[in-house]
Amino acid sequence: MVTSAKAIIRLKFSSDKQLTALLDALMPEAKAPVVRRANIKLERDGLFLILTFDAADTVALRSTVNAYLRWINSAINVINVVEHA
Repeated sequence: MVTSAKAIIRLKFSSDKQLTALLDALMPEAKAPVVRRANIKLERDGLFLILTFDAADTVALRSTVNAYLRWINSAINVINVVEHA
């Protein structure tokens, strides 16, 4: 795949436990992407999650970034509910 669009997003989490749970939830999707027009790399740096997106075009980049941010938001909401239950 020829990359013409790239984005790097760095998110800070409040705890190692939250970040680990989130990485466990996202890793299967990152390892086996549904779309061939975009790839994502997940990295951990302390309490930061670093998402690196490489895509064939801006449309693929936008849709992939939006999907991951929605998944992250949903996972954080679930983690918060479980932690405060």
